[in-house]
Amino acid sequence: MDRSDPRYAAYAAVLQNHLKPAMGCTEPIAIAYASAIARRALGVLPERVCVLVSGNIIKNAKSVTVPNTGGRKGIDAACAAGLIAGDPDRELEVIARVEQEQLAGIDAYLASGAIDVQLKPDARLFDILVRAEAGGHTACARIADRHTNVVDVELDGQVILQNDLCSEEAPGDSNESLLTIEGIYDFATTCDVQDVAPVLERQIACNTAIAEEGLSGSWGAGVGRVILDSWGDGDVRTRAKAYAAAGSDARMSGCELPVIINSGSGNQGITVSLPVIVYAKELGASHEQLLRALTLSNLVAIRQKTLIGCLSAYCGAISAGCAAGAGIAYLCGGDLYIINHTIVNALAILSGTICDGAKPSCAAKIAEAVDAALIGYQMALSGKQFRGGEGIVKKGVENTIRSVGRLGKEGMRQTDEEILRIMLG
Repeated sequence: MDRSDPRYAAYAAVLQNHLKPAMGCTEPIAIAYASAIARRALGVLPERVCVLVSGNIIKNAKSVTVPNTGGRKGIDAACAAGLIAGDPDRELEVIARVEQEQLAGIDAYLASGAIDVQLKPDARLFDILVRAEAGGHTACARIADRHTNVVDVELDGQVILQNDLCSEEAPGDSNESLLTIEGIYDFATTCDVQDVAPVLERQIACNTAIAEEGLSGSWGAGVGRVILDSWGDGDVRTRAKAYAAAGSDARMSGCELPVIINSGSGNQGITVSLPVIVYAKELGASHEQLLRALTLSNLVAIRQKTLIGCLSAYCGAISAGCAAGAGIAYLCGGDLYIINHTIVNALAILSGTICDGAKPSCAAKIAEAVDAALIGYQMALSGKQFRGGEGIVKKGVENTIRSVGRLGKEGMRQTDEEILRIMLG
């Protein structure tokens, strides 16, 4: 792909916009971020706070440990951490630094009962509104559609900051609309790696570190460690699954290490990168080959999520695992034909796996998603494929991706509502 091609700059910008650092599960961290913004606008610690959130935020924030809070979980803990210790200038690393005395402050604030959590009426799929009150003044901060999309900040009804909501029809930016698997393959193969290296090298460093912590420490359900202990570390396929699962083990249980996210999700950032990194080491691939493979895997994941949406009942690990399979295929010398069929095969195996919130079991879903991708790749190498007309599979990779996008965004809406009712029942 030539630099003069408008897709070149667009694809590089998509990587830059999506691959951001985050400490902790991104939904509670977004709550902490909105809370920190509201406190800054108010100027003092609020006497009362109302946190209004969409159902999907409740689903993804209620069961996960908030980092740097001493093991505290849920929406109230995220809000209190953002109010007491948050630095809104750091966005999704808003509570990366919490002092010991601030932990005591978080505990005292939680004990005061000042935080009220409510389901937001007429909420968008991703919607957080924090309303903070003190001394007769009220400050509000709203984040919607994306984890760092601050759409409204007000003090006593006066607008301090206002940004646009994303279009319901095209929730991503205009650059994402240019993504195709063929274009992604072309870009990954021909781009100047210096144009993508900074964000990808940060992804390699951060995500590898949290995976190693997940394997060495006692985090969550220890899925990654169980995989290695049960099947050994001699097979690269086993290590690829174990490292991805271990990163999630640590992250879901409050590990205080940052992750480079993909499509707004740390778990998806872990899944899309670590299997590719493990395979590159096994194959003795050059650093440039690894960067090109990660370029492809990250963009393939984003291509899928653009159609599914940021949050849904469709487990994002499936799209990310599929993308990791495409990256591994590329790293192993697979051409566009092999990559296309790896993606289609992988999506045919596990599409429809539900997202029932962020929690330790995400690690096991990640391991299964990577396994499905590896099966899909081996099928493609053997000249085997799932064909159009079989279930939701359509003829051609783009048609299959659109089919899955429709399933995740439209077909599973009622499923999403029922999952939330079950979780809150």
